[in-house]
Amino acid sequence: MTTTQTAPFTVQQIGTGTARFPSGVPIPTHTDQMVDPYFRTRMPKEHQIDSLLFWPQVHGIYPGLILLHDWWGLTGQMKDLGARLACEGYVVIIPNLYGRQGGMVTANDEVAAALMDRQHEAQVLTDINSCCEYLNTRTFAKRNIHGVVGYGMGGTYALQFACARKRLRAAVSYYGKTIQPLDLLKDLASPLLYHQAGKDSWVTNGDVESLRAAAGEHGKTADIHVYQDAAQAFCNEMKPAVYRADATALAWERTATFLKTCFQGT
Repeated sequence: MTTTQTAPFTVQQIGTGTARFPSGVPIPTHTDQMVDPYFRTRMPKEHQIDSLLFWPQVHGIYPGLILLHDWWGLTGQMKDLGARLACEGYVVIIPNLYGRQGGMVTANDEVAAALMDRQHEAQVLTDINSCCEYLNTRTFAKRNIHGVVGYGMGGTYALQFACARKRLRAAVSYYGKTIQPLDLLKDLASPLLYHQAGKDSWVTNGDVESLRAAAGEHGKTADIHVYQDAAQAFCNEMKPAVYRADATALAWERTATFLKTCFQGT
């Protein structure tokens, strides 16, 4: 009698790859490509989303997670996080949110701030939504069983996206800007986990308390954890001045438990 292995998996059991697909339009399937003789040579009109994909290679069908990077771009640390989340039993896609700006990656905070300021919110949210539709074309991903996890800038988009996509099952924001106006929380369809940096000047205690109050007012599930001695980006190992290993480990444990609870039974 054989036993099917379940998560957690090892990194050696995780498949990795790249994906490129159009934003805001139906995702071409393998069959579509096979019957279109001009597929490889036709210049697409739509923006093409470049992304990384991580999935358990153990046979199965897994929930999908969209992982959204911080304002520094799609760094090596984000790739490591993608593999780590896949080890928990998810198909993880990381879109390059700076695709319209050449896919930039930087370690400089001023450059990162300029890149973020040039982002077009509606376009980014469309790109994230197309990631869900792309996951729906993968045979090893569960259809419309998705969650979103974001850090910093990505945490801001995670909150916004969670209020825009009705079929989302989970949303995790690491020190992202709270959604404005807060009345948009009435459209939050999934449970929310928010990690607040207690010494954050980008997202103040007042901002987070307003988020908590608005979630309660609209009857939404919002689990907010405060890491009192941590600053913005406390999970970023590339920023030793603010990195906090203890807070990072605790936040990861809470995230893994939260996601498991949200996807239980799916």
